[in-house]
Amino acid sequence: MIPRPAAAISGKSTRPAPAGFDRRLIAPMVLGSVLNPINSSMIAVALVPIGIAFGAPPAETVWLVTALYLATAVGQPVIGRLVDMYGPRRLYLVGTGLVGVAGLLGALAPTLGVLIAARVLLGFGTSAAYPAAMRLTRSEAERTGQDSPAGVLTALAVSAQTVAVVGPTLGGVLIGAGGWHMVFTVNVPLSAACLVLGVKWLPRSGAPERGQRMDLPGMALFAVLLVTLMLFLMGPRPDRWYLPALTLATAAVFAARELRVPDPFVDLRVLAGNVPLVVTYVRQLLAYTTSYAFLYGYTQWLEQGRGLSASAAGLVLLPLSAAALVTATVTGRREAVRGKLLVGSVLQIAGCSALLLVDAGSPVWALLAAGALLGVPQGLLGLAAQTALYRQADPERIGSAAGLLRTFMYLGALGASAATAAFFPHRADTGGLHGLALFMLAGSALLLAITLPDRSLARLTPTPRKA
Repeated sequence: MIPRPAAAISGKSTRPAPAGFDRRLIAPMVLGSVLNPINSSMIAVALVPIGIAFGAPPAETVWLVTALYLATAVGQPVIGRLVDMYGPRRLYLVGTGLVGVAGLLGALAPTLGVLIAARVLLGFGTSAAYPAAMRLTRSEAERTGQDSPAGVLTALAVSAQTVAVVGPTLGGVLIGAGGWHMVFTVNVPLSAACLVLGVKWLPRSGAPERGQRMDLPGMALFAVLLVTLMLFLMGPRPDRWYLPALTLATAAVFAARELRVPDPFVDLRVLAGNVPLVVTYVRQLLAYTTSYAFLYGYTQWLEQGRGLSASAAGLVLLPLSAAALVTATVTGRREAVRGKLLVGSVLQIAGCSALLLVDAGSPVWALLAAGALLGVPQGLLGLAAQTALYRQADPERIGSAAGLLRTFMYLGALGASAATAAFFPHRADTGGLHGLALFMLAGSALLLAITLPDRSLARLTPTPRKA
């Protein structure tokens, strides 16, 4: 039987609990978890009309994207830690409620600055649902004694990927129906639906253990560390040397504090002793650096280097999305973490190598095939990292651990953005694409190198047990 710690069973609920996984939880978990990817993707088609409305150049409207990344990267682990301490229900309701407030603020924003503030609120609000979902999944395993969450984890991964794919299309439809304001307004009914489902189905949690305190200084130092690092990654230049210096100094102070306090925000001693989990974070960084580098770089090259229109470039990327969705759906119920990581990293290497053969004269079928080939590892690697984290993380800190996994994903996105800017200094030409492909190839090879000898991955999946 799976052990049931006191903290896991202290919550009270007025609803009868089913013997197996409570499937009533899936709707609020999935709906809350897609709030972040839908807001990340819809904004792509809204940047131009927002810039026209406020008379702002792209260098200013890009902060609508950056603000969400920054807030989410900081907010996911911080709110995840609060989920661990106070239970998923409270943080889920507060976070999804904040999404509705941010939606209203954005829809009524009189200036671009207010609009950017609304995106920051959206980032923090959408940071609660994923750590809450992971915590609920763990709690259900402890409650039922049935440790078989593959279907639930697959639902979370596939729904996020699906929404990320349809987000730009949905954003275009909303803008056509009511202007760019609708991209923000849509968060109001989504927030309301989350609140109704959350209040109705999410179980209540007991009070945190006596003596347990929030490490507010640790959270603040972590936020400074991440923000300075991400600001540098967004625009790495010699004249911004002070940002990495400040990052290193803050990291040293943060580490010294977290090793000294009794209830640290990030338990570095436990994390240092959990090498497999640290490696999972590194794999997440490497996988998503390659994934986002392809998404950013290949799309730009299709328009500038290959000469396709924006709509045609979007169609060329459809096989990428379709392959990722089909792969995650088909393989989701088999955990097979090591197999997914190995196959995914090998296919990433193959896809990056194929990009070296692409040029301005390549036929359309070759462009489609390159996207489809790199879509398969997207479906495998993200799901494998999520499952590995579920198995490797301390059950009492699963919320903050899940938040950190998302943080490393966003660090990969920012690293990919910096690499794309470096290889396309003036325009996205074929030479730059090949240089970016070599960068992606190096990261994929490193991913394979740290996965191949890791035999511990084969022992992650336990036999389902029943109480």
